Amino acid sequence: MADPLLIREDAASVARLTLNNPGALNALSDAMLAALKAEFAALAQDSSIRAVVIAGAGKVFCAGHDLKEMTAGRQAEDGGAAYFKDLFDRCAEVMCMIPRLPQPVIAEAHGIATAAGCQLLATCDMAVAAEGTRFGVNGVNIGLFCSTPMVALTRNVPRKVAFEMLTTGEFIDATRAREVGLVNRVVPHDQLRTATDELAQTVASKLGAAVKIGKASFYDQADMSLEAAYAFAGAAMVENMMLRDTEEGISAFIEKRKPDWDQSQ
Repeated sequence: MADPLLIREDAASVARLTLNNPGALNALSDAMLAALKAEFAALAQDSSIRAVVIAGAGKVFCAGHDLKEMTAGRQAEDGGAAYFKDLFDRCAEVMCMIPRLPQPVIAEAHGIATAAGCQLLATCDMAVAAEGTRFGVNGVNIGLFCSTPMVALTRNVPRKVAFEMLTTGEFIDATRAREVGLVNRVVPHDQLRTATDELAQTVASKLGAAVKIGKASFYDQADMSLEAAYAFAGAAMVENMMLRDTEEGISAFIEKRKPDWDQSQ
């Protein structure tokens, strides 16, 4: 039997999803997108998982869409127009699932994260990168402007940085990616998994119900006016304050003891 395209490993309330097609540079093929969609749907219902890591097997994190598969789509009578629309719609659907997951999602990047692979990383809530990792939205180099990766990129980095990357096709290194806000942390390659796991475990140690409320509020308020955002966030804090485990966490802090949380919620 062939190895699965996407490997899921659960440990200590953290789910690790590994893109497992190194021969194709972990491309977001039709099958890979379907596998990610299925796992995200399962994670959305899994209260035992409080953080998610997305990593890539082999030499790179993800090199974007499968260009050979896309080229084959041109054989249709319409030249591939229907297939391309369906592909980008399916990819957008998968990307939109990430901010809607109750768990924080952390990208663990090495090698390269390019085009839709950079989109995947930018869509994650946080990212840790190995030194030497390169990031690009380089489709323009082959005549295909990275318009869908642009959506995630422009929500991570300053506009002029994004525009330069999109129009020149040039890569930025991990240090620059951290400077402009594309990744949170940069570590030596041999410490990548350890650093990512430590971040995931830190997140997973918090009250899952509170983080779930907070993550949803984080994204919802971002596009509101200042006044509407405060009203919305205030209502979210009321909801959070009414949780039994939040009351317990505050009491434990006052009493200088470890909280007795029910993390099954």
